[in-house]
Amino acid sequence: MNHALLFSVFIVASCGLAYELIAGALASYLLGDSITQFSTVIGTYLFAMGIGSWLSRYIEKQLVARFIQVELLVGVLGGFSAAALFFIFAWSPAPFKLALYLAVVAIGVLVGLEIPLIMRILKRDLVFKDLVSQVLTFDYLGALAVSILFPVLLVPHLGLMRSGLLFGLLNVAVALWAWWLFRQQLENAGWLRVQGAVSLLALLAAFAAAGELTSLAEAHLYADEIVHAENTPYQRIVVTRWKDDLRLHLNNNLQFSSRDEYRYHEALVHPGLATLPTAGHVLVLGGGDGLALREILKYPQIKSVTLVDLDPAMTRLFASAPPLRKLNQDSLRSPKVQVVNADGLQWLEENDALFDFVVVDFPDPSNFAIGKLYSAAFYRLLEKHLAGGGLMVVQSTSPLYARQSFWCVVTTLESVGLVATPYHALVPSFGEWGFVLAGRRDYRPPQFYAVETRFLSPETTPALFLFPKDMARVEAEVNRLNNQVLVRYFEHEWRQVIR
Repeated sequence: MNHALLFSVFIVASCGLAYELIAGALASYLLGDSITQFSTVIGTYLFAMGIGSWLSRYIEKQLVARFIQVELLVGVLGGFSAAALFFIFAWSPAPFKLALYLAVVAIGVLVGLEIPLIMRILKRDLVFKDLVSQVLTFDYLGALAVSILFPVLLVPHLGLMRSGLLFGLLNVAVALWAWWLFRQQLENAGWLRVQGAVSLLALLAAFAAAGELTSLAEAHLYADEIVHAENTPYQRIVVTRWKDDLRLHLNNNLQFSSRDEYRYHEALVHPGLATLPTAGHVLVLGGGDGLALREILKYPQIKSVTLVDLDPAMTRLFASAPPLRKLNQDSLRSPKVQVVNADGLQWLEENDALFDFVVVDFPDPSNFAIGKLYSAAFYRLLEKHLAGGGLMVVQSTSPLYARQSFWCVVTTLESVGLVATPYHALVPSFGEWGFVLAGRRDYRPPQFYAVETRFLSPETTPALFLFPKDMARVEAEVNRLNNQVLVRYFEHEWRQVIR
């Protein structure tokens, strides 16, 4: 019986932390403020656990029954929390943060109650030193297990909503197990069994319908029809369609609209590549949708393009789905293209190839994992892969909405000895968007475009390099690995925009 209760500690710790990881991931996914959300969610959870531990002193009778009821409450509240928060945000984002932290506090208080209750139940059979060491050991092992399983196995295969429901079922299973172990000693054992059965059936029904529930919530979250949705180890991919407009969303952030993406990708590729008539070897970092590749492959002198994108699901989707293949003109299937699914920084460290033109098309620096790819260390490494006379171009967020973030990228490129030339273009789906060309020499805009373009022309290109007063250069620090100042700039500036 002691071992069963100690194993219950393992499950309690796993489930409690899992609910907060889900809450933090959901908040980051929906709100985009990853650093603040994860930090405050976990901090609030630990504080609430302390409150729960303090409140446990007032539970003096029927300890096993109270433990079972608390476990059922944690299972139901925690299990349904992700679904409830998702629906709240989809229908009305305004109360989302309040609901998020109320759920975090409630779960934290309940989990804080559980561990002291288990210790008090076990103290009849274990000496104090064994009791503390064994309970804390199982507690920490449970936290370790879920911290590994959560990003690697659970979210990619089950999604946030179904993962929450799974942990809710585990909590209810522990409650029913405890009921079975102590059934002879419990008062109102039949009523506790009914509570457990109702909780179990509700969570099982929701788990079975989780796919439909997710689709229902996302139908309200996205205005257009969802034609593809999947979880990967790295992100949530959603493709929507309205009439002839296809849109890609990653973690709820719009990546392109097929109606105007040509403006973005022409601006990303052609101002640089058109000035390199002898460029033969090109590197694309990010850009798993193949749209930058489409523009690069318009140049007949290109001999090879290496595309390095972290997520194989992205490149697989855009190389196989007919509407997306049509959009990128089958660029991912070109014999000139080599697709590598790897972390860009790690790939650069392990390879010594030189490239005439490099396209850096990473998502915006909304978290530390992406922010490192905008750091001085990364650009210093990338410069070593730039052939003599070569150029790189970096997508650099909006110089209008995230002005300091944009100029931080410019400052960071200059800090490693590169000549940075910033420019911008209007993309209706995003507004004014920024790019930076960088190399070892001064840049001059092309006098003509040898390939077909829909947006750019030699006459209008010089205007891209002129910045009005509200986008003019401002002071910004260098983005280094040890400070990640760009992520802080980005979160602060975009938070002002979306309020």
